Amino acid sequence: MGSHWPRRAISELCLDIVDCVNKTAPTVEGPTPFRMIRTTNVKGGFVNLSEVRYVEEATYQQWTRRQVPRRGDIILTREAPLGEVGLLREDEGIFLGQRLMSYRANPKYVDNRFLLYALLGPELQGQIQALGAGSTVAHMRVPDAQRLLIPTPPLAVQERIGSILGAYDDLIEVNRRRIALLEEMARRLFNEWFVRFRFPGHDGFPMVDTAEGAVPKGWSLRQVAGLTSYISRGLAPRYDEAATTLVINQKCIRDQRLSLTSARTQSKAVPVDKLVQLGDVLVNSTGVGTLGRVAQVEAVLEGLTVDTHVTIVRPAAHVDRDFFGLALLRLEPMFERLGAGATGQTELSRARIADVELVEPPSEVQASFGRLVRPMRELSFRLAQQNEALIASRTLLHPRLIGGELSLDEVERELEAAA
Repeated sequence: MGSHWPRRAISELCLDIVDCVNKTAPTVEGPTPFRMIRTTNVKGGFVNLSEVRYVEEATYQQWTRRQVPRRGDIILTREAPLGEVGLLREDEGIFLGQRLMSYRANPKYVDNRFLLYALLGPELQGQIQALGAGSTVAHMRVPDAQRLLIPTPPLAVQERIGSILGAYDDLIEVNRRRIALLEEMARRLFNEWFVRFRFPGHDGFPMVDTAEGAVPKGWSLRQVAGLTSYISRGLAPRYDEAATTLVINQKCIRDQRLSLTSARTQSKAVPVDKLVQLGDVLVNSTGVGTLGRVAQVEAVLEGLTVDTHVTIVRPAAHVDRDFFGLALLRLEPMFERLGAGATGQTELSRARIADVELVEPPSEVQASFGRLVRPMRELSFRLAQQNEALIASRTLLHPRLIGGELSLDEVERELEAAA
């Protein structure tokens, strides 16, 4: 960071530094108004509130007796993993789970966004990792979390740096909320049409009994195998940094989306069938924790394939890709349960995927549904691409700004011109 900027202990810059209650809060099914964030919710400057645990009010009151979290607080993970940092952008009913620290900046001394980006920067991450070394599981003690040394340029400079980097994160957050809304709309429409059978023209439509319950006349129960043209694992890649084609691994599939940021280059020739195609559904098929995750392919690159830990499930030509994709995304919890094998060697076989049953509506109903949701899913995909570009730009800019290497005037002019 700026070598000429003085360093101060983080305890001198904050109104409060609060550790979590170091025991497990009793959770309930929910949802309730009271939400517990865990280490898995904190990553890359954000606190993701889409996957939280719920508690009753009495538990919330007990777990917030030290401090009630407030919007603008900075959350740090002390263990498992160590050193993830996020800004709390919403505070209603929120409290800290285990292994989390909360920093509340004193605005007289430090801009809270500058503090966030300082903690995310290489110098502070180096301090954090060094303090967590020496044990089997990287862990930072609470006293050490209070002694981190923060660079402190003049407050006006802090505010400008926080504002520049924050502009990227604000756009990312807006896009994430739009994506979540679009995905929820598509899911609700799928459930309305194909779970509750409230599709257009459903009034008075005759129902027939099946082994899985009543379905509209002309609809049928089909195994996934009957709706696909191809189900297979990928290839064992030949990793090659000089290659130009990518192979998708299990890290690329998360939160029901596909991201190529963790894909690697490889040089082995790819059989035609194993080249990823538009509309393919990819299912993580190995190991505990990632097994069963599902994503659908919305864009393809030349030579793109998957490795042997991912299964390609390709819809047949007569099956609408949006109907098929949302149907399999809905089955993600089932796929997670279908893994078999010893601990650490759990596998989801293509046969188990193929044997899962779905309700298949007539082609014209599928097509109508596809025309309705395709614009939503396309926009969601474009917004996700925008976010990847924004994150890449911020990642390049962040260490140089925090390090005092760039002219703030010049960066601000460039941002204004791009707006």
